[in-house]
Amino acid sequence: MAPRIEVAAHAGVCYGVERALGLAEKAAGTAPAPVRTLGPLIHNPLVVAELADRGVTLAESLDGADAGSVVIRAHGVVPEVIEDARARGLSVIDATCPYVKRVHAAAERLVSQGFQLIVVGEGGHPEVEGIMGHADGRARVVSRPGDLDGIELERRVGVVVQTTQTLDALDAVVTELLRRADEVHVVNTICSATQERQAAARELAARADVMVVVGGRNSGNTRRLAQICAESGTATHHIESADELRAAWFTGAALIGVTAGASTPAAHIERAVAAIERLSGASDGTR
Repeated sequence: MAPRIEVAAHAGVCYGVERALGLAEKAAGTAPAPVRTLGPLIHNPLVVAELADRGVTLAESLDGADAGSVVIRAHGVVPEVIEDARARGLSVIDATCPYVKRVHAAAERLVSQGFQLIVVGEGGHPEVEGIMGHADGRARVVSRPGDLDGIELERRVGVVVQTTQTLDALDAVVTELLRRADEVHVVNTICSATQERQAAARELAARADVMVVVGGRNSGNTRRLAQICAESGTATHHIESADELRAAWFTGAALIGVTAGASTPAAHIERAVAAIERLSGASDGTR
């Protein structure tokens, strides 16, 4: 009997990414040229290459964008970057995800209320760096409870979280903070789309014989999906392109599960599913 393919109930591009892509594609035809994204628009190398083919190229910093327009990526930036871009005479298209802007607002509010800010997330991640820029120098980043050991905590601590983190990671840090601080004010800024994708991936991985996770390896939310699937005990393969798929992965599988990160367009998922069908002789049970 041929195996069956099932795509997770929630998988692939989220609203913030879809909005950012739409703004970048529109800018390619309407904004002052040349049009560049300030850093990768989203964490998906294939999409970044596709944008370049449409005339939206990449600048790693404002020094690489001496004229024309810059598109602020979905992860956001520190406020000074936008001010600097405008001071240089550049046209600014702000594609920051609205959910990320919600984190910025929460960080500013907590700091203004006198809380020491803890950001639960990946140090050095562009989104986290942007959040830090809205905290008036009063924020520290932690990814796990042990990271708190090197921080001198104040009496009142506020917490926000990178939008693509897991609830488990947030819960673990907050539980430890409650042991150490007198007052802990938590704003759960995990994006609802992230939570939906993680729950759907976990549910499908529990039933599948093998999982394929589609999306950029530099995408934190995609890596977390792969981690969630692997932790279920199911053989899990994280790919960026359908070309990476191997027939041997599907030998003996009855159900092949597919999920994808929030920076993965539907067309990329469809290409992966079609390739799995060819390699495994499977039928796509989701169509």
